[in-house]
Amino acid sequence: MEQQDAVKREGRLTPVLALATLIAAFGSSFQYGYNVAVINSPAKLMKAFYNETYYDRISEYISEFSLTLLWSVSVSMFPFGGFLGSLMVGPLVNKLGRKGTLLFNNIFSIVPAILMGCSEVARSFEMIIVARLLVGICAGLSSNVVPMYLGELAPKNLRGALGVVPQLFITVGILAAQILGLRSLLANEEGWPTLLGVTGVPAALQLLLLPFFPESPRYLLIQKRDEAAAKTALRGLRGWDDVDAETQEIREEDKAEKAAGFISVLKLLRRRSLRWQVISVVVLMGGQQLSGVNAIYYYADQIYLSAGVRAQDVQYVTAGTGAVNVLMTVCAVFVVELLGRRVLLLLGFSICFTACCVLTAALALQDTISWMPYVSIACIISYVIGHALGPSPIPALLITEIFLQSSRPAAYMVGGSVHWLSNFTVGLIFPFIQVGLGAYSFIVFAVICLLTTIYTFLVVPETKSKTFIEINQIFTKMNKVSEVHPEKEELKDFPPSTAGQ
Repeated sequence: MEQQDAVKREGRLTPVLALATLIAAFGSSFQYGYNVAVINSPAKLMKAFYNETYYDRISEYISEFSLTLLWSVSVSMFPFGGFLGSLMVGPLVNKLGRKGTLLFNNIFSIVPAILMGCSEVARSFEMIIVARLLVGICAGLSSNVVPMYLGELAPKNLRGALGVVPQLFITVGILAAQILGLRSLLANEEGWPTLLGVTGVPAALQLLLLPFFPESPRYLLIQKRDEAAAKTALRGLRGWDDVDAETQEIREEDKAEKAAGFISVLKLLRRRSLRWQVISVVVLMGGQQLSGVNAIYYYADQIYLSAGVRAQDVQYVTAGTGAVNVLMTVCAVFVVELLGRRVLLLLGFSICFTACCVLTAALALQDTISWMPYVSIACIISYVIGHALGPSPIPALLITEIFLQSSRPAAYMVGGSVHWLSNFTVGLIFPFIQVGLGAYSFIVFAVICLLTTIYTFLVVPETKSKTFIEINQIFTKMNKVSEVHPEKEELKDFPPSTAGQ
């Protein structure tokens, strides 16, 4: 009976947990989404500003190629900053804690917001490029730290749902950028510096509010060895007093890790007992970015124009796509605990694959068949739906689930680096691919979606409602295939810490 009582009491969404989730996600993830999309609508105005500024300095205009390049750099400085940010994750979360890192991270948002807001007054486009780099660092840190923080705050039955919340706020950020970027609002001559500077607002709010919320209990107990603080944090988060069972679970994880020692990125890549986890993270993160989702956001307007949407209507179609994205991510929050992670990944990537194939055909035929532009728009929208269901939210959540505490920061650094380098590559190269391949540029993305689907089907296990230790055991079996020490039987019930080294 008592057991049943404990199950009933299994993690509810307490006010503290809900508010901590909202503030962390709004203060950090929201900005990531906002800055991905914000650069799309004022592109023309900003290019004109680059040109005028350049003219003011040396009395001649920039060549077409240099302008495209400068613009590509402004767009892709953001993911490059993201890459730098994800390299800083490990050292920062261990030194400052998860919450501390999020607070420190606001510097990288408030400073660039001021820079971008003042760039026009100062007549300097370099300020914009530097600011994009800084705000990229902010996004790189937060895209790794927020899921880690929330994954460690959440009870296991809510881990999936809360793990998808950062992605939800990323999509809300994208939508906010698209709405504020309507020409009637801020995407105009006077408004665009403000549009770029709005990114400082969530950061300021987070600086004010997050200090009142608990640090990750796992961090307090395992890294800080502060049991009292960890228990206080857990009591606040769970809304009940008896947190001994959960503290015990964290302890067991800690013991399993003690045997493993702290894991650096190099160790992570070399260790046999983590082989499939690392490969899965690289494949899923790479697949998420190289499947072309950001090409669709960075260059949405151009894609719609080439799909035959009227110039003055493009901005509304883009905002519509953003709204669909938010809606589908809300669905993912509720579905991820029902259907599980694996199903959503498979479903999402297959939808994206189909959409890319049909989109290619539609773009190729749009001059010959009058209703083709509508097909291309439908493809883009179904692509966005597919991506929002699985490929966008699940990979970051899986990193929290398939790695234990000691290897988690290193795993986030690997996952984050892959994520941002792929993003950077797509942002920099896509405009040139588009010129070269025209309608067929989406074939590249289709192939990547297909490969990721196959990999997920063959390798990625279901992690829904399992404890971190149980998930680790599934992978132990997979990694065991190549293990040469069957004699270490006593380690069977324990994650293989010393085996296979």
